[in-house]
Amino acid sequence: MLHVPAEANYPIHPPPTRRRAPASHMTRPSRFASFFASRFVSLICATLFACAFASTAQATVSATDDTGATVTLAAPAQRVISLAPHVTELIYAAGGGAKLVGAVSYSDYPPAAKQVPRVGDNKALDLERIVALKPDLIVVWRHGNAQSQLERLRELHIALFFSEPHQLDDVALTLTRLGTLLGTSDTADAAATAYREDIARLRARYASRPPVSVFYQVWDQPLMTLNGTHMISDVITLCGGRNVFAKLEPLVPTVSTEAVLAANPEAIVTASAGATKPDAPLAKLDAWRAWPSVTAVARNNLFAIDGDLIDRPAPRIAQGAAQLCEDLEVARSRRPANAQ
Repeated sequence: MLHVPAEANYPIHPPPTRRRAPASHMTRPSRFASFFASRFVSLICATLFACAFASTAQATVSATDDTGATVTLAAPAQRVISLAPHVTELIYAAGGGAKLVGAVSYSDYPPAAKQVPRVGDNKALDLERIVALKPDLIVVWRHGNAQSQLERLRELHIALFFSEPHQLDDVALTLTRLGTLLGTSDTADAAATAYREDIARLRARYASRPPVSVFYQVWDQPLMTLNGTHMISDVITLCGGRNVFAKLEPLVPTVSTEAVLAANPEAIVTASAGATKPDAPLAKLDAWRAWPSVTAVARNNLFAIDGDLIDRPAPRIAQGAAQLCEDLEVARSRRPANAQ
């Protein structure tokens, strides 16, 4: 308070007081501060929610299998079991080899696959072993595994992805789908691209060549072949060949020797382990020499393809296709001059 001497003899008034704003009203600076603070908090909350949502969305993975079913996992698979040799090859090619905890017999490629614990074969699975391995994904051969055992796995609520490629292009598609479920899309997509390029080169070189009629012998006793919906028939077409039994049913039909003689194929082809050269000696092909009137026999167009390369619908089928294309080119070269 201002001190004034008494002798000044003039009235003393207290200093004027500043009127305070009611508590419910803020000054302009306070109002702006509150506004920006609330906006900042809202932004932080929205960001955290978006991050949480994105994290959840990224964790969940889905892919469509060869039955048309959508397989969804809460997160990329970490423990995987393969129920067919070709599936094992696909998983390794897709970058998921380290996640394999079980595989069936004859899963022998790449070499590392031989060390994966066995869970039976394609016909008889060791269900107890499979359950004990605690897989979060099992990749199944649709028509190669016992349906009753697959149903048992369904009852245990284990995710099943069915693999049944029918066309050459299906191999690349399966690679990308497995890459999604395994969380290895970069590796899988690169493998799919390389495979597509290999097939495209073969198609460009051979598909339009003069056609060669082909009998593909799956088995000799009983005599069995394959129809036009089988992937090997797609390989024959890729190489400029024509499957003489393409229209038969079922997928792998039994045929008679007389039917083969009537079809008179220009080439007879079969699969055999380790067969890598044209004219490879093979007893089940040599048996056809009893019918020298057949064009394939008369021109010695009896070819064996490495079974691991041609029978498995996996990336290495591109190598088997290359071998078959070369064999059919040999058959073309053996045509009489007036038949070229």
